[in-house]
Amino acid sequence: MSVYSMTGFASAVASATDHVGENTDLADPSTVSRRAASGGVGAELRSVNSRFLDLSFKLADEFRGLEPALREMLTAAFKRGKIEFRLQPQRAADAGWPQPQPDQLHTLARLEGMVQNWLPKAPPLSVNEVLNWCRAAAPSVRLEEVAMEAARQCVEALKEAREREGARLVAVLQDKLKGLKALAEQAQPLVPAAVQRQQERFVQKYQEALQAVGGTVTPEAAQERALSEAAAYALRIDVDEELQRLKAHLDEIGRLLKKGGEVGKRLDFLIQELHREANTLGSKAAALELTQISVDMKVLIEQMREQVQNLE
Repeated sequence: MSVYSMTGFASAVASATDHVGENTDLADPSTVSRRAASGGVGAELRSVNSRFLDLSFKLADEFRGLEPALREMLTAAFKRGKIEFRLQPQRAADAGWPQPQPDQLHTLARLEGMVQNWLPKAPPLSVNEVLNWCRAAAPSVRLEEVAMEAARQCVEALKEAREREGARLVAVLQDKLKGLKALAEQAQPLVPAAVQRQQERFVQKYQEALQAVGGTVTPEAAQERALSEAAAYALRIDVDEELQRLKAHLDEIGRLLKKGGEVGKRLDFLIQELHREANTLGSKAAALELTQISVDMKVLIEQMREQVQNLE
């Protein structure tokens, strides 16, 4: 299953000449003329990231009644994102000029002759009057079905665009995952070495303290106390548990990216957990190398967070 981004853009145009109903007579020249004059409908979809699905519509007046159907279509296709939908008619260049048909002209000539027989002083019809009459007499072409077809095409185009962008984001996230796993592997052997160094440091300090105050405490007791203090300190600086949890979170992120689907919210939660483990690693680090690894981890995790916020 694919992983989808929440960002994308798509546009589509459905023309009245292409959208022909089952009962349409294609041999009727008046039908073809009306459809050619009506132009088509243009649809645009713009999508950016959002915590929830946020829809806004900018529709031409003749398409206001389609908003419930369009909202249902978008809700079925997308789960998250701030989506703006535009729907506007696109008139043909000669849409303002009707195409008079022979039957219309024949009817006008018959009516004009009848009027002039009864009213000899009536002026003849002008070309403008004939065109206006033909425009008024021609059945209007309803563009609702054309608009819905344009919307369907645009929705499919946006889904494809979000899928392509999602694939690019997954590639980026997988690269960051490899970097984090490599850093975790580097940190793993540093933990026991840091504990060992700290134990040796405690013993050395106790020996120096004994020499400074005299021999009131036996060396065996001093060494035992030093090892006890070192063990307690080792528990405070041990980050093995944090590294194990961090690796588990990385494995889960890799599994979700491979599985696909609506993974954005789960990945966002896991990124927060990665931040927590990296912060703990830095605060408990007893070696400069661990501190540097913690900083490098935080950089990669922040880069992942920016990408995850765009996933559906």
